[in-house]
Amino acid sequence: MLKSFSFILIASLILVPAAQKKKITFLSRDSLEITADLYMAKEDLPYLILFHQEGSSRGEYNETAQKLLKFNFNCLAVDLRSGNNSNYVRNETARKAMQTFKPSMFLDAGNDIEAAIDYAYNLNNQNVILIGSSFSASLCMVIGNRNPHVKAVIAFSPGEFFGDDLRLEEELDTFRIPLFITGTETELPYIDQMLNKISKQDNVTYYRPVTLPGQHGSMALWENNPTKDEYWLALLMFFNSLKNI
Repeated sequence: MLKSFSFILIASLILVPAAQKKKITFLSRDSLEITADLYMAKEDLPYLILFHQEGSSRGEYNETAQKLLKFNFNCLAVDLRSGNNSNYVRNETARKAMQTFKPSMFLDAGNDIEAAIDYAYNLNNQNVILIGSSFSASLCMVIGNRNPHVKAVIAFSPGEFFGDDLRLEEELDTFRIPLFITGTETELPYIDQMLNKISKQDNVTYYRPVTLPGQHGSMALWENNPTKDEYWLALLMFFNSLKNI
């Protein structure tokens, strides 16, 4: 069954032509200039906002964004102020933060996520879906749970990255919108414990890789990950569950 679904999924990803990527900028909540890549398939489609992991950049989604477009979304891949390079793409927001002496710890990137939500929502007045990777997955869960313009959250390898300043186990008693969570074989027991208060909610989907051990962060979707088809299939099913919401 998995093989047949994977074949259909792969075929659908190949048949639809790629969209052009446009580099844009907008301001964060503290006036830091944020760089992002805008992938627009159609103006009236809702947006997926894509956030990278630690030490990375919007380049983390170079190939992933093109595939996500084919599920009837536009995409916005954002450079957060905490990061470096990925796929030969330099994190320009992190560079600007350093040049302008803006704070650039993990939690400070929450300002950038909030600004990206505002930017994407204002493009066509449709609620957005957040995709986070590692530390940004944790921020997406906290921010997405309270922001009225977020329709759902997809969290790859979330964790307690913020010390005593923010603890997900204490912050997230309930989750108001659909949530998709996944991680590696070693990460999932820790994630289960961290999110035990919301793990049994009907709107929370845990995906555990069939072919272990899996891959950390959104790199699980990369072409060079041997188990990528599992993750893409799980995402497809999650997107389908959102159609009537």
